[in-house]
Amino acid sequence: MTKVVNYLSEAFEELRSNVTWPEWAEVQRLTIVVAVFSVLLAMATWGIDEFFAKSIAGFFNWLKA
Repeated sequence: MTKVVNYLSEAFEELRSNVTWPEWAEVQRLTIVVAVFSVLLAMATWGIDEFFAKSIAGFFNWLKA
């Protein structure tokens, strides 16, 4: 248990002293960029899914005819 506590205290010290944290404005800007691209990727995935679903349904309807 002592090793775990020692590891955690050293990790927090490392975060406090050696990590360069971005400015709050940069964090907000990058969060917006990630959110926008996530929505765009989700919409593109949905669009491709709809296209293939309709294509496959159309193909099977064509086979039935």
